[in-house]
Amino acid sequence: MRTLLFLGLIVGSPLLAASPYPAKTPDTPGNKLLDRYFAEQTREIAADNGVSHIQSADEWRKLAPEYRRQLFDMLGLDPLPEKTPLKATKTGELKGEGFVVEKLHFQSVPGLYVTANLYRPEKVDKPLPTILYVCGHANVVKDGVSMGNKTGYEHHGTWFARHGYVCLIIDTVQLGEIRGEHHGTFSKGRFWWWSRGYTPAGLEAWSCIRALDYLETRPEVDKERFGVTGRSGGGAYSWWITALDDRIKASAPTAGVTDMQNQVIDGCVEGHCDCMFFQNTQRWDFERMVALAAPRPLLICNTDKDSIFPIDGVFRIYQNVRRIYDLLGQEAHIGLQVAEGPHKDVQPLNMGAFHWFERFLKKADPMQVIHEGAAKSQEPATLRVFTELPKDERNTTIDETFVPVAKAPPPATNEADWKKQSGEWMQALKEKVFKGWPQDIASVHPQKQGSAEQDGIRMSAYDFESQSPYRLRLYLVHRDGIRPEDLDLVALNVLDEEGWDDFCATYHSRFGKLVEVFPGAPDDEEAFGQEKKMFTNFKWGMAYVCPRGIGPTAWTGSEKAQTQRLRRFYLLGQTLDGMRVWDIRRAIQTLRAVGGLQETPLWLQAHRGMAADTLYASLFEENITRLDLHDLPVTHNGSIAGDPEAVAPALLNVLRHLDLPQAAAMAAMRSRLVIYSENKEAWDYAESVTKNLNKEKQLQIREPAKPE
Repeated sequence: MRTLLFLGLIVGSPLLAASPYPAKTPDTPGNKLLDRYFAEQTREIAADNGVSHIQSADEWRKLAPEYRRQLFDMLGLDPLPEKTPLKATKTGELKGEGFVVEKLHFQSVPGLYVTANLYRPEKVDKPLPTILYVCGHANVVKDGVSMGNKTGYEHHGTWFARHGYVCLIIDTVQLGEIRGEHHGTFSKGRFWWWSRGYTPAGLEAWSCIRALDYLETRPEVDKERFGVTGRSGGGAYSWWITALDDRIKASAPTAGVTDMQNQVIDGCVEGHCDCMFFQNTQRWDFERMVALAAPRPLLICNTDKDSIFPIDGVFRIYQNVRRIYDLLGQEAHIGLQVAEGPHKDVQPLNMGAFHWFERFLKKADPMQVIHEGAAKSQEPATLRVFTELPKDERNTTIDETFVPVAKAPPPATNEADWKKQSGEWMQALKEKVFKGWPQDIASVHPQKQGSAEQDGIRMSAYDFESQSPYRLRLYLVHRDGIRPEDLDLVALNVLDEEGWDDFCATYHSRFGKLVEVFPGAPDDEEAFGQEKKMFTNFKWGMAYVCPRGIGPTAWTGSEKAQTQRLRRFYLLGQTLDGMRVWDIRRAIQTLRAVGGLQETPLWLQAHRGMAADTLYASLFEENITRLDLHDLPVTHNGSIAGDPEAVAPALLNVLRHLDLPQAAAMAAMRSRLVIYSENKEAWDYAESVTKNLNKEKQLQIREPAKPE
């Protein structure tokens, strides 16, 4: 019999098909192209990386441990932090009608304080079933002092204690008594979180694991009867701990998950902070994480008009995960409860969760009716744990240390050590940083769009598909009368927006039919004169390409809209610049496919953040003669860079394995590398490697060109 609890569902009430959260953006070609990309990628993930491919119980049992390991990794918890002493401390106690509330804190890692309230019956004769309650985003502040979001959910703890449970309600870092940060990429510009492999979802998952460790020390607690619940953000954390820790025997997450279609295509990501998402290195749809609850009792709770967890996506997850329970012979262990209402802590959802735990933690009669709801009764200030915040707290800066960055190994001193070390880095780049690249690398087929001559200079334009639906344009410029095969070298210039503007100013008035530009681009006759002089004196070719989102494919909109687009890439297991690295690779392949250029010496040139992307692209393509990288950022780690301009674009997980100096060392061992940088010391690592391996001539650090 299927377990479906529809409490308070109004027949015929409309189901929310899309979130109202997406920021309004102009309906431009670049915006449409990006929307197509997100839709294609989302559907690819839904088709390939959910659980629909599982055909038997044995197949699921074989795959589930690896999926769980992957989830630990995507939460930044592989390897797990050390389980240091909790230093649990009780700071006070309150008495209610038949129950007691203890005010306490523990340290999930040294200096990371988790403030909590423990609710228990006044009299406890034997170990009781125990609920870990994890909080959503309740901002409870009085006179500028945070009471912790635990005080916004105190009525849940009271209900459980009055009905024969122990219940521990723990604060989150974002809205606890010591305020940390969940909004790093949502509104704070901390995109380096992605490079670190950090997500506050992992931090909250670890707090849940340590909360169970603490509860196991309590004599009132039955360690074999742990349940977990929470709503909104707490619903998400309920999913994390259920998926990761088999000590959870029954789970009732509320409004904490929906599928990739809702998040990316419908725009629900724009209503969520970073604590709601793991680093999606493996490109999962969220149902795979939900299925890790199987075969334990799981009740999925949601309202029918929740704008940030739309019911259509929740129901798709329920249907797909229920099939896994069916395969395991435990369909009675999964339920769906839908209540009428918006994204709020409505009583019908609470009643369904209470009913679920009565059934599966107390083995109560399934037909038993619960009459009493959860009513608020405590003043927030009475539940505050600290009267003075500890001076050794790390909550406010934990994002800078929770996921450790890789320590650079000593520079290799021989070829064998270097081959081993660089091989490990390349493997990490393939499996953890750029796993979101297309798996099938199709041959490029450049389509020549035209050629024109002006003032003795010839420009040809070639279109190529980098990744559906992105077709990019490659420009090749050289002296007229010279065939491509007669060029002494060709330099591929990878353009950012500033570079694109310079390119247009140099060429558009003469080659406007080939160069797609915005009206009104100014002419730069001096720049064209310099280019003409170069082509007259040397048999060189200059190629130009804009990776996606730059120049002809640029998307437009507010700063908020741009931020939320970057977050969509992240949900897809990518970053924008990670995919731009792919575009650069495809441009290199396209240039090699142009007739006559297969063996021509190839140089790469780029500036600023695009220089970092070009550096990584060079590691995956052969026979690059030279790289000229101007104003190359020195690190991906925004927590240590004093100058924001020194921070490289975000690449998923890269700092867990290497940073730019190590990438530069790898590039210099493959091609001649010229870095134009004012921070010469930043490249000491690369210089040491090339010196140790007698390749000093491969790397040169030059002063940047001074503007005239």
